[in-house]
Amino acid sequence: MGPGLERRNPGVGPGQSGRRRPLIVGLGGSPRADAPTMRALGAAIKMVAQAGAETVILSLAELELPPYQPDSGERSAGARRLIGEIGRADGLLIAAPDYLGGTSSLVTNALDYLWDLRDAPRPCLEARPVGLLACDEGPGAGGALPALRARVHALGGWPTPLGISLSKHESAAIDPYGAIANPSVADRFETLTDQVMGFAYAWSHLI
Repeated sequence: MGPGLERRNPGVGPGQSGRRRPLIVGLGGSPRADAPTMRALGAAIKMVAQAGAETVILSLAELELPPYQPDSGERSAGARRLIGEIGRADGLLIAAPDYLGGTSSLVTNALDYLWDLRDAPRPCLEARPVGLLACDEGPGAGGALPALRARVHALGGWPTPLGISLSKHESAAIDPYGAIANPSVADRFETLTDQVMGFAYAWSHLI
């Protein structure tokens, strides 16, 4: 995560009159803090915060989640934090590395843990918009975005109509502070923000 990005942000935008600020949780699935994936997540989180969201960033590498065991009653501190933050979230942003026809085990394992929310009032990802970002970080890129969409659907979430796939060249336009130098990339991030926030505001006053 870049030095200019806060892990928890109460929301700095104007919000919408009469509605509480939605909570958007960002999940970063790269093991490297300076990876393109984490810079992309920082940029997206910065935009939703400016649009009025409360935000939380979770680095999956730092959570150190053990392999998911659904029948185990024991959960690590990192797993409890992940489940707790997602359980109260109004929406998600998931940034994942894209390589070898899919994505990192950090991301797939973390999404497995959301099965622990199956008996919650909002089971798993039900009624939550999920913005997806896939960043080229190796050979065989191109499979991460459809794989993430399928997993989010299976958990009851709503992948936004726009999912962003970033090439290495496009990722290089995002600095550690979440600023995007490439106008076309910035436009895509703004559209993703509008879609996540629109869905989140539509539901946050009903739930």
